Amino acid sequence: MMRGMFAAISGLKNHQVMLDVTANDIANVNTIGYKSARTTFADSLTQIQRGASAPGNASGGSNAAQIGLGVQLNSIDNLMGTGALQNTGNPLDVAIQGEGFFRVGQGTPPAVPTSPEYTRAGNFTRNQEGYLVTQDGYYVMGKTANDGTGTDTLLLVPPDAQGVLIGADGSLSFTPAGGGDRVTAGYLSLATFPNSAGLQRAASNRWTVSANSGPETSGTQGGTFGTTTAGTLEMSNVDLAQTFTNMITAQRGFQANYRVISTSDEMLQDLVNLKR
Repeated sequence: MMRGMFAAISGLKNHQVMLDVTANDIANVNTIGYKSARTTFADSLTQIQRGASAPGNASGGSNAAQIGLGVQLNSIDNLMGTGALQNTGNPLDVAIQGEGFFRVGQGTPPAVPTSPEYTRAGNFTRNQEGYLVTQDGYYVMGKTANDGTGTDTLLLVPPDAQGVLIGADGSLSFTPAGGGDRVTAGYLSLATFPNSAGLQRAASNRWTVSANSGPETSGTQGGTFGTTTAGTLEMSNVDLAQTFTNMITAQRGFQANYRVISTSDEMLQDLVNLKR
């Protein structure tokens, strides 16, 4: 009875984790560039009551008799599928269709950040100095060219510039205040990884490299990288129908394990009452 009770306790704990992950997905259903997660379980240790035996002269053999000791958390997987695209009309909003992340970081301009972070949230803006930044002040990293020869740079537009646009080729361009031909400040830089699902979540829609994500490969849109679309944002990829189903599954699993504990408690009570 105690063994069954402790197995059910492990079920309660892990179904609570599943519910926590599901609740976080629902909370971020409207978060720009958010990637949903999935919880998987694995059986825990087992106790062997009888080992397996091979066939012999007088016996046909028998399988092992084992009793499971509960469940454990197997993984919390990042689901990196593309979310729905939403047209905003804002010239500094950018969505990525396909592989890749925007590279952002903190530093002291004009120096390029040495430890970039990554995001799919392309709701960019300009600070008072004219640098392209995220909504929480991280500098957006770009390339000086889009032909594979460009080096890392920060994307700077003069504060008095006009007609600031992000082009179909990922270029950030503007018209000088005094007029004249358009000037290209640089090209949006993208990064891909051998295992993008291995990235580690940080705050405010950002990701960081982990030991299992592999190093970044940086470049500009097109080719092995996704394409950028200005005036558009990628929304959360949370599937509400599937997420609510997961929530019900987690709730029913929690209730079932609670019922096992309740039944074990009743059996223990009956055992205690035998002496009366």
